Amino acid sequence: MLREKVKSLLNYFTKAEILLWCISVILILVSFSIFDRESILTLIASLIGVTSLIFNAKGNAFGQFLMVVFSVLYGIISFSFSYYGEMITYLGMTAPMAVFALISWIKNPYNGNKAEVKVNRLKKKEIVFMILLTAVITFIFYFILAAFNTSNLIPSTISVTTSFLAVYLTFRRSAFYAAAYAANDVVLIILWIMATLSNITYLSVVICFVIFLINDVYGFINWSKMQKRQEANYTIAVNDNNVIFINRFNLL
Repeated sequence: MLREKVKSLLNYFTKAEILLWCISVILILVSFSIFDRESILTLIASLIGVTSLIFNAKGNAFGQFLMVVFSVLYGIISFSFSYYGEMITYLGMTAPMAVFALISWIKNPYNGNKAEVKVNRLKKKEIVFMILLTAVITFIFYFILAAFNTSNLIPSTISVTTSFLAVYLTFRRSAFYAAAYAANDVVLIILWIMATLSNITYLSVVICFVIFLINDVYGFINWSKMQKRQEANYTIAVNDNNVIFINRFNLL
């Protein structure tokens, strides 16, 4: 039974995805053993995080469940380093939104396939709304983080911006969620490089987010392909100047 489940899981992922995950895990373990042999919580969070990314790249809701766990752990880690911006962002925003995203992904499977979510294309009005909402969230969090005397205030505030965009787009099942997370990875890499200047052991966290960046880039590429494939299975019907997408499978 266990062998069959493992075989099924291996068949679910492509060879490239398995290779990407294996290399990511190896790099995380090596960097931990070299630069940080004490923070087991950081190691666990990193392994959970990179595993969630490979499931998210497939559009699998299980990835969102793992993201909830990762967000809580990363919030705790950020608190220990006085990165209150990251703590508030992940515990107060990313984790709750990951729960909503999990529900959204479960409720919107592609053609009934629970292992793949239906990709959504945002309309122009929603994009404008998202940008305005992001600006408001950024403005509010800037003063909240300033009140907490947050280290590296500007990068921490930018991290809030990219994080909110990422969780919003994830909830709305947009392929650009991965691009937003990639932008957030870049900000976090900068933040932890700053921390590394005072303590070399933090380099393991930097390497972790570099790995996350690579996985998020892959996630965006794969979701873009998923979107094209899914939309190719729909025909377009024009009725009274309205464009309607009809599932081709329902016409067979």
